[in-house]
Amino acid sequence: GDMKIKLFNETPKHRDNFLKLVQEHFYDSLLFHRVIQDFMIQGGDPDSKHAEPAKFLGDGDLKYTIPAEFVPTLCHKKGMLCAARNGDDVNPEKASSACQFYIVQGKVRNDEDLVSFEKRINKPIISKIKEDILHKPENKSLKDKMDGFKKEQNNDSLMVYFKVVNKLVEEEFAKTPHYSFPPEHKTIYKTIGGTPHFDSQYTIFGEVIEGLSVIDKIAAVGKNKDDRPLIDIRMWVKIIDE
Repeated sequence: GDMKIKLFNETPKHRDNFLKLVQEHFYDSLLFHRVIQDFMIQGGDPDSKHAEPAKFLGDGDLKYTIPAEFVPTLCHKKGMLCAARNGDDVNPEKASSACQFYIVQGKVRNDEDLVSFEKRINKPIISKIKEDILHKPENKSLKDKMDGFKKEQNNDSLMVYFKVVNKLVEEEFAKTPHYSFPPEHKTIYKTIGGTPHFDSQYTIFGEVIEGLSVIDKIAAVGKNKDDRPLIDIRMWVKIIDE
């Protein structure tokens, strides 16, 4: 099927890079090499053009990255075009792949889901607060007791002290700048659906404005253990309006 995509001017580096690759016919005949139902469809690996059946794909790229361009007004709703990237452990600045992208399918979420995803996004902040609290001089006795209970494998007493620490973490977290889904994004996720936990983590640079059903068709195909479709799904991309 056909999808029509609008690129965002708010992410000029990603927009211009994508247009350049399309003009060079880079994407023509590449595969959607990774598809996950209720999550996303991914493509753009240059190694996929001539890949043997069942070959693992996803490591191919070009010899540069694109700096992250996070736009607070954009969210990972169904149909958003986003840049893939390497993980935070090797890419703490969240720089984007030069060519690999994914299109969000996602699913409709509820309030409980969104609270859980906010905690997931804020996990690095929460972990840092906890570490700082346990290393404060005034909390040395608290930390020593917890370490002692761990050595003794006294889980009941340890849980009591975990609750004390978690309460301190919650109080400090409330005073610390952190990510919260804007009300309008919550409404989108509870009606249209998407992948909320990728907000502020991956750059969104375009949106499918026609052909959303094609995403569903691709996401539903049979696939192997690596989420590669059993039948090759190739793409051809062209610019229809600049």
